[in-house]
Amino acid sequence: MVEVVKVNPLDLDLSLIRRAADVVINGGLVVYPTDTVYGLGANPFDLNAVKKAITVKRRGRKPMPLLVSSIEVAKKLVHVDNLALLLMEAFWPGPLTIVLPRKSIVPDIVTAGFNSLGVRMPNHPVALKLIEFCGGQILGTSANLSGYPPPTTANEAISQIGDKVDLVIDSGRCPFGVSSTVISLVGGFKVIREGAIKAKLLIDFLKNKGEF
Repeated sequence: MVEVVKVNPLDLDLSLIRRAADVVINGGLVVYPTDTVYGLGANPFDLNAVKKAITVKRRGRKPMPLLVSSIEVAKKLVHVDNLALLLMEAFWPGPLTIVLPRKSIVPDIVTAGFNSLGVRMPNHPVALKLIEFCGGQILGTSANLSGYPPPTTANEAISQIGDKVDLVIDSGRCPFGVSSTVISLVGGFKVIREGAIKAKLLIDFLKNKGEF
């Protein structure tokens, strides 16, 4: 049975979060809470760990996002232009994933060979501390079997993939309970998936800034 640790997002037990980070750093898989849904965490620079995550999810060759602890870390992974920076400063931390041209440091297996990468800074204290302890970035794919609903509680994640991961952080129900909104800024602004943030809000924001 998978080890489950309970971490109160209002009173962080850093020792438990660090234990989870150690699992990730050493090539293991961790289920962790975010502001949107529970994620399946792995070290994105460990090819075997990413392969394990893909196998666990029964996922085909599709790109996966990375969650970051800061805009500065995002800049190490992707090329951040002025428009991306404007959106990051306004909507991060939060439920907005931004697809941008990736840098060569990002392994092909993470992006499924695409030259772009989705990045997001989640607004959840447990997730942010875990990501920080992991060096600033972590695999950000949802902790569900491919084709199944993303889990909003630890138990939902455990019921789908619990026997295939090394550790689960249970911090209760995710605040938003829906996936992040995904936009691409590769070759212009495009909404890939409308989630916790309405596309109209983003468009109105950009129009107000004279960017749309």
